[in-house]
Order: sequence, then structure tokens, then C-alpha cells
Amino acid sequence: MLTNSRRTFIGALVGSATLAGCGVFDSEPEPPPAPDAFQPLLDEALALAASYDRVIVAQPALAARLTPLAEDHRAHAADLARLIGAAAGSAAPSVSAPSGGADTTATLRKAEQAAQKTAVAACKAAPADRAMLAGSIAACRATHAEALR
Repeated sequence: MLTNSRRTFIGALVGSATLAGCGVFDSEPEPPPAPDAFQPLLDEALALAASYDRVIVAQPALAARLTPLAEDHRAHAADLARLIGAAAGSAAPSVSAPSGGADTTATLRKAEQAAQKTAVAACKAAPADRAMLAGSIAACRATHAEALR
């Protein structure tokens, strides 16, 4: 016959084994959280601003025309970073900008059109509290594409 203290001890062992099996005592780190659905918009905004900057450096005569468009992308990046809790200055994939004069605005225009599609898709998939920002970014990117004609 088991005494009270032995029952308590055995119960504690069984309880610990159960807890150990459920992951409480596992040393495996938690997987990183999935990236925010708006992260691609942030990455594109940063990449587009950098692309405009490269074209402006290569073609200073375009600075007056392109600087406001680059600034729009930096403003979008700041808004998106605030919304998703990311760093606005984080590295982004580069959107290539050619060094030739005639093709620079055409390449930027293609990049704007592709990025506008991303923003439209994000707007359609976003909850109502985020759709307005994504829609605004999509409209701005479409306007930029037209301004680059």
C-alpha cells in the first residue's frame, strides 16, 4: 500500500512527464513569426526610392522630375513601417535602374507598374483598417507610372 507521500511523489512524476511531453520544457526555440502581409509593399517602396535615387545620380537633369516621386516612396515606407512595426530603413531588394538616359524612365515606369499590381493585390486581401493605405499606395504608384511616360 502506498503512503500519502509516495502517492504525491508518483503523481508529481506523472505530471512532470506529461508536461515534458507537451513542450513546456522543450529547449527548441519558437519559430519566427510569419512576415507581415504588407512587408512586400514596404520592401518595394524602399527599393523604388533607391532606384529613383540611382537614376537621379546618373542623370542629374531628371532630379526635379524624379525627386518628388522618390519622396512619395519614402513616405509610404515610413507609413508602412509604422503600421507593421518594422524599420523603415531596412534593406530591400534592389529594383534595377539602368545607366542609359532614354531607358531610365521607362525602366522606372515598368517597376512602378509591377509594384502597383502588388499594392492592388495587398489592398484586395487586406482587412478594412489596412485597405485604405494599400489602395492609396496603389493609386500613387499608378500615378507615378503615368508621370513617367
